[in-house]
Amino acid sequence: MSDPTIFLVLLALLLTLLAGGLWVAVSLSVMALTALTFFSNAPAGQVLATTLWANSHSWPLAALPLFILMGEILLRSRLSDDMFSGLAPWLGRLPGRLLHVNVLGCAIFAAVSGSSAATAATIGRMSMPELTKRGYPEKLILGTLAGSATLGLLIPPSIIMIVYGVATEQSIARLFIAGILPGLMLVSMFGGYVMLQAWLHPELIPAETEHTTLSQKFTASKRLIPVMLLIVGVIGTIYTGVASPTDAAAVGVVLSVLLALASGNFGWNQFIDALLAATKTSCMIAFILFGAAVLSIAMGFTGIPRNLATWISGFDLSPFALLAVLTLFFIVLGCFLDGISVVVLTTSIILPMVEAVGIDPLWFGIYLVIVVEMSQITPPVGFNLFVIQGLTGIDILRVARAAFPFFGLLLLGAVLITVFPQIVTFLPDLMLR
Repeated sequence: MSDPTIFLVLLALLLTLLAGGLWVAVSLSVMALTALTFFSNAPAGQVLATTLWANSHSWPLAALPLFILMGEILLRSRLSDDMFSGLAPWLGRLPGRLLHVNVLGCAIFAAVSGSSAATAATIGRMSMPELTKRGYPEKLILGTLAGSATLGLLIPPSIIMIVYGVATEQSIARLFIAGILPGLMLVSMFGGYVMLQAWLHPELIPAETEHTTLSQKFTASKRLIPVMLLIVGVIGTIYTGVASPTDAAAVGVVLSVLLALASGNFGWNQFIDALLAATKTSCMIAFILFGAAVLSIAMGFTGIPRNLATWISGFDLSPFALLAVLTLFFIVLGCFLDGISVVVLTTSIILPMVEAVGIDPLWFGIYLVIVVEMSQITPPVGFNLFVIQGLTGIDILRVARAAFPFFGLLLLGAVLITVFPQIVTFLPDLMLR
């Protein structure tokens, strides 16, 4: 049986298992054991045992549960409300006014949570009732929230970047730094879209009813200080080289607990809830990573990734053509799988092809995160769509339609970093000087 045929058989098996409702991690493991048993000479049981053991004590992976815990703590504190109060007075005169709270609020929270779903839940719970009460159009409220919450995957610290870094043996610190400029670029694009809509349809934006003096604005801005301290504490220690991402994650947890306690509505019960939620999420992700590790080793034994890369390179695709094909592939895959599953399912197979055409794996990681961001707002398995539906009770297709312009902006962002790769590589290269 030829390698493409074996690959298609294994892919069909995986899709069948996923369609049957089997957990992603179990589906990956079954696919790996099938590949080892029927398409290689390796001892399947021994490979499974040694792979699970070798991947169960990864120090870089220790940052993952810590960043998740930090986001869960912030989700249950008053810091998100303080963000709204601190940002709103400054945005009243911008075209689009308080809709920018969704964009900037998501960007700020993304810089301390690392999770797209946590960003959507926290900022949505804070901003949606207030914006709805003030008469802002539902479509723009939903769209700015769903689209901007995807920044949780890109603006460091990012959980999915940790997963990619561990899976591909890339520097997590360099990935974090590489995500800063693309993240700021997307924030600017989202804000620009809100302004454009306000200029084209001024009747949709409610008139400003509250007038604040410069003194009042600065007073309100004091509420942003705790969040900014947390961002500096986490990102600053990584960028300056004082701490590794794992150490910085521990610093972030300690700071988030102290700041949440200082906010006045965070106690022991909230901490236990955050700890349990973070444990469940971390175990789910770790389980998927274990399954992906077994699959990666199994693929190595079968030789499929190497031969598939050779086969594709035979088409003599340019880097741009390969990226165009991969973008379509990831968008389709993201319609049915969550972002982390997309990354761990594909990296072992895709990365050899990418490196074969001379694409930098660090740059490819940021490109992959942006494309995976699109999958967060595409039905039927768009995590941000589910979160917002849970918050509002609005039909998921209605939320998806509202988020569609931001899907287009994310696609434009992927094109821009492809045409101008320095957007991704400038800061990491600066670190090495």
